[in-house]
Amino acid sequence: MEQVKTVQDPSVSPVHATTAWPLALVYAALIVFASLFPFEGWRAQGIEPHVFLLARIPPPYWTWFDVNTNIVGYGPLGFLLALALMRSGWPRAAVPVAVLAGSLLSLCMEFLQIYLPRRVPSNMDFVLNAAGTLIGAVLALVLEKLGAVARWSAFRSRWVGEGDAGILVLLALWPCALLFPAAVPFSLGQVLERLDEWLQDLLLGTPFEAWMPLGDFALTPLSMVTEMLCVMLGLWIPCLLTYCMVRHMGRRAAAALLLALSGVGVTALSAALSWGPVHAWEWVDLPVRLGVWGGLGLAVIALPLPRRACAVLLLMVLVLHLSILNQAPTNAYFSQTLQAWEQGRFIRFYGLGQWLGWLWPYATLAYVVIRVSRRQQPA
Repeated sequence: MEQVKTVQDPSVSPVHATTAWPLALVYAALIVFASLFPFEGWRAQGIEPHVFLLARIPPPYWTWFDVNTNIVGYGPLGFLLALALMRSGWPRAAVPVAVLAGSLLSLCMEFLQIYLPRRVPSNMDFVLNAAGTLIGAVLALVLEKLGAVARWSAFRSRWVGEGDAGILVLLALWPCALLFPAAVPFSLGQVLERLDEWLQDLLLGTPFEAWMPLGDFALTPLSMVTEMLCVMLGLWIPCLLTYCMVRHMGRRAAAALLLALSGVGVTALSAALSWGPVHAWEWVDLPVRLGVWGGLGLAVIALPLPRRACAVLLLMVLVLHLSILNQAPTNAYFSQTLQAWEQGRFIRFYGLGQWLGWLWPYATLAYVVIRVSRRQQPA
């Protein structure tokens, strides 16, 4: 039988496995959260869509902070969408499709904000969001032409292989989740108390009010030892998550150190945004210092473990960490900090950061459960 050779069109880029698609979808979902937070008070306000679309630019009230955040907020979306399209074999359509998708998302968000009394739709926001998407998409195209994306792909293949896109997405979101202030550093997922309050408000005056189980639990404040343990486990969790995809011990050690440095840096930034730059390091007390060093020590001990063993250990650590954390209440001083974030200029980022801080450990738990339930993989 004659063998038929296929010749690939040089103008068409080959298809590569990429984490850009899941990252783009996650980032788009976060934009929706940030744009529509706090999801309350939906009602028709008698505003026609053409009123804000045809309004003058710039509007009477605007700040450079709004201009910058609207551009920067959509830049990563354009970058990720264009990169995903290029890596999927659509290089010529990457920039226009990415800009169109980002612009349509922004237009939908502005339309929906018409029905939210606490949000103000603006044609200037729409234009700036579209510009941010364009800048991000063009940047992705330039980096692709310069070969930077190919070099990143080769670097990623050497470190973690072609799989494990979910772990990379979770690790990329971990520092973002830390940006929202936590009662205990590196301790994400403390939701039981707020879930209890939300359910009580939701079921108040209904026959199901007496069925509420959460209000019967007595929350106990964390001691110095348990606070240190929460910091230790909270830092160990992303390290174990990294070990689930990285085999080489030296690369594991480098990744653990990088995670620790990024976690400390983002937590300091969160403290600076909450209390002011002069207070950026006041959260580093004795339990936190011991917890950080303890987390690094545990990361070193786990270096030689096989990947599947790291995944099983990660499940146990996640459950233990969430169990300890959710048996403690948030203190009054921390509640005041949250109120400042809710009512301050970071309201758009509050919904984004809060949901990430709440959901990241549970998303990680679900992902690792699915991973462990699969058939045995080589260590």
